[in-house]
Amino acid sequence: MNKEEIIENIEKALNEIRPFLNSDGGDISLVDIVDDKHVKVRLEGACTSCSLSISTMKAGVETTIKKYVPQIETVENIA
Repeated sequence: MNKEEIIENIEKALNEIRPFLNSDGGDISLVDIVDDKHVKVRLEGACTSCSLSISTMKAGVETTIKKYVPQIETVENIA
């Protein structure tokens, strides 16, 4: 999978997650992909101050991204 395909599939994953975040006043955006294995995203809006954002990252965001791009090893939220 080349870089463009990785980005496209990560965006598909984020689009799957986005409605759930939007319903709580939040959003998410792709910031960077490092070595085609590590993804950096930014939780936005209400998600930045939510006490469940760590759970959201692991259970929702990371799992969904790995479903679309299995080679991804880590997903990190950057402020």
